[in-house]
Amino acid sequence: MINCGIYITKDSGSLLLALESKRTDESFYIIDTASKEFLLEHACEAIAKAYIASSELMIIILIAPRFSVIAQNKLLKIIEEPPANKAFIIITESKDAILPTIKSRLPMFNIKSNIQDDEFELDLNHLLLENIFAFISKHQKTSHKDAKILVQKIAKNAIKSQKFEMNSELLELFSKSIFALDVGSPVGFVLTTLLLKLLSQKRR
Repeated sequence: MINCGIYITKDSGSLLLALESKRTDESFYIIDTASKEFLLEHACEAIAKAYIASSELMIIILIAPRFSVIAQNKLLKIIEEPPANKAFIIITESKDAILPTIKSRLPMFNIKSNIQDDEFELDLNHLLLENIFAFISKHQKTSHKDAKILVQKIAKNAIKSQKFEMNSELLELFSKSIFALDVGSPVGFVLTTLLLKLLSQKRR
């Protein structure tokens, strides 16, 4: 079961993977701001999506380290009274980023990351084909357990870089990559599939 509300974390990548692992019939719509701040235009996008009729539950996930006051005030009514089959998750780095009026309408969860915030060996800010194959070659014999940690770090750093079109399809691929490693799929194959897809989602 997915708990909707406000999530406080600096590791939105790992949190998204955790949410994806709990998803059943719900769909996700993700707005992950490349501008570092959630602005009025992003709030309007979320509202427009919320008013599109759907027969299944759609969870609209809003991710940003900061949310402008104007954007939050715009979202207030729809968060308080969401349309049928719509729910909201807000992911941000500090509870101070959210107005009291929003916090009073959604439960809050403080999430601590279990992934160390150290420098990652693969530069996702400048992801290139040659870097991908060098990384895969290095990790061909990496254990499945350690490869799962690599996938989590890739997700975390991909979101942090703001260089990729992070959507529900890509999020599902991260989750499927971890599942594939759990059932013993070759590490090289899993990393190749994931990173080539990630490269194709790179913002131009």
